[in-house]
Amino acid sequence: MDNKMLGALHDRMTRAVAKAEVAASNLANLETPGYRTKEAAFADVLQTHLTAATLPLAATHPGHLTVREDSVGTTRQAAGLPSRLDGNNVQLDRELLKLSGAGGEFKRAATAYEAVAKQLRYAITEGK
Repeated sequence: MDNKMLGALHDRMTRAVAKAEVAASNLANLETPGYRTKEAAFADVLQTHLTAATLPLAATHPGHLTVREDSVGTTRQAAGLPSRLDGNNVQLDRELLKLSGAGGEFKRAATAYEAVAKQLRYAITEGK
């Protein structure tokens, strides 16, 4: 039970919120002609963080890019979705499932966070 555990749970909750925001945005644009479905892009960020955990990042040239703290909230266009005649490719069922999944992911992380907090509280008060 250290800061890494709490940090990981916080990151999980942050990603779940970002996924829910993207799904909600897609749902809000369900009837917008030409709107293209977006999705949260975490795979690249995750790989960058995993690599950074084992190998420290070093910018050896002024033109090298650095990992930004706010990169967790990046989005990209969803690929392979069929478009309607108006050019919109948002699928109601898909977005509702993503919204529900993000809610469940957040709830699981929040439950684990609460359990860790209870253990810390117990350790501090020594069960009193």
